[in-house]
Amino acid sequence: MNIMELQNVQYTYDNKKKVLKGINAQMEQGKMYAILGPSGCGKTTLLSLLGGLDSPSSGKILYLGEDIAKTGLADHRRSHVAFIFQSYNLIDYLTPMENVALTSKLPSLPILEQLGLTKEEARRNVLKLSGGQQQRVAIARALASDAQIILADEPTGNLDEDTAAEIRAILKDSAHKSGKCVVIVTHSNDLAKEADVIFRLRKGELQASDRLDGISLKRQ
Repeated sequence: MNIMELQNVQYTYDNKKKVLKGINAQMEQGKMYAILGPSGCGKTTLLSLLGGLDSPSSGKILYLGEDIAKTGLADHRRSHVAFIFQSYNLIDYLTPMENVALTSKLPSLPILEQLGLTKEEARRNVLKLSGGQQQRVAIARALASDAQIILADEPTGNLDEDTAAEIRAILKDSAHKSGKCVVIVTHSNDLAKEADVIFRLRKGELQASDRLDGISLKRQ
């Protein structure tokens, strides 16, 4: 069953510039999706609509068959989705453990250790961590929540290649092993190759593919 569905979604800036033109798409649990497209094409706008941070100019976004505009955008953000931002969006005066505890009643340390942080690092102020460590905290916060959808905006954009490769593996496992629906906006072909489905956004229209530049996407 589709967990998310877009039905003829359109979005217009200032009632003038049409960014999204009647988009239709379906997304399932247990799969990772990559959204590719040139800068300024509306990728982040689309991610914001999926997460209930904004509303389409027309059309519907459904979660488990129900229109999120009718059930409530605030409830959708609170209960159904977890965000991973390129800028991390951590509470900078808290520790990693305290940041993760904001989204889950479960103990924070085990998932932080699973993502490669030590006990000492998990108890530091987040500003004393590297960018890669902060991104791991942001991912841990998303994974620790009960949300079935993870929305990530350029999650590897600020990371070195080794750390980016580890983050790609973590996101893929979140879909394939934890059963989440993971949707990623990215410019990275390496990240896109790990996806089950690639969405290409061009001139306001969205097309799905299971191939990237002639290469079949990885399956496990």
